[in-house]
Amino acid sequence: MVLSKQKKIPVTILTGYLGAGKTTLLNRILTEKHNQKVAIIVNEFGEVGIDNQLVVNSEEEIVEMNNGCICCTVRGDLIRILRTLAFSMEQGDVMFDRVLIETTGLADPAPVAQTFFMDEIVSEKFEVDSIVTVVDSLHITKHFDTKDEAQEQIAFADIIILNKTDLVTDEELADIESRIIQMNPAAKRLYAENCNVNLKDILGINSFDLNLKLEINPHFLDDHHHHHHNDKVTSIAFREEKPLDIRKVDQWMSYLVQEKGEDLLRYKGIFHIKDSKERIVFQGIHMLFAGKADRKWRDHETKVTELVFIGKNLNRLELERQFNACIAN
Repeated sequence: MVLSKQKKIPVTILTGYLGAGKTTLLNRILTEKHNQKVAIIVNEFGEVGIDNQLVVNSEEEIVEMNNGCICCTVRGDLIRILRTLAFSMEQGDVMFDRVLIETTGLADPAPVAQTFFMDEIVSEKFEVDSIVTVVDSLHITKHFDTKDEAQEQIAFADIIILNKTDLVTDEELADIESRIIQMNPAAKRLYAENCNVNLKDILGINSFDLNLKLEINPHFLDDHHHHHHNDKVTSIAFREEKPLDIRKVDQWMSYLVQEKGEDLLRYKGIFHIKDSKERIVFQGIHMLFAGKADRKWRDHETKVTELVFIGKNLNRLELERQFNACIAN
């Protein structure tokens, strides 16, 4: 199949634990007038509470709805479905502006995101715009200590929607937020009742691709990494203005992927490389790692390396030692 070099189709991955409000948000996206056609891929038909006529009970059949959305259910391979969508669009059978994938509430979003790195046609035609995780503010504290899936969904997120905020006190919400920040300080947080967020805050934001500078709150780079809870998922962030040695960085990343890949849920950031006029943006999911030259450093901006690791069993001292060893002589 010959694919044109047109702009890639953005993909939003919607995740969140059972009952968090994913379907409520999906229905809002389906019904709200945003002047875009959205292909919806649902990876478990039985869980999705859309009216039956909105979801086509067939693996590959695609139907354009009156509101301009295209819905299909996925029971087979996501790669095959995405290839089918791309081919159908090239043939002129369907037209859509973006794809939204809703994962089952018990899903680890990593394999879904990895799909866009693994298949040549898929990665050429589509790109992940963001991973959006809906959090049930009323019940999430129960899952912090018992449900790995809930923690991993938070760890993978670019956007975290703290939903059902009307059902918790300000103090409870503050505690939830502090624990989420410990797991994933780089994610943007939104607050909602019935997932009533502005869709402009979650669609078309290009946060996964890190074209915009990674914003890491300086407070989380200092001494705030001690944890008062037993959360299995934690985050470690680094910031360094001295340039790094690209050869040492490559060796370090290769080591991390091979030795620590299973424990590294998400890692992403920007490298300031010695003698390079361009920023190097990178991100990884478990064993998959991708880095590329971004735009040139601007004259007025501080050249700085910023990166965050989110995962399990992270050894801050070890990572810090390895990171410091990458600083150029």
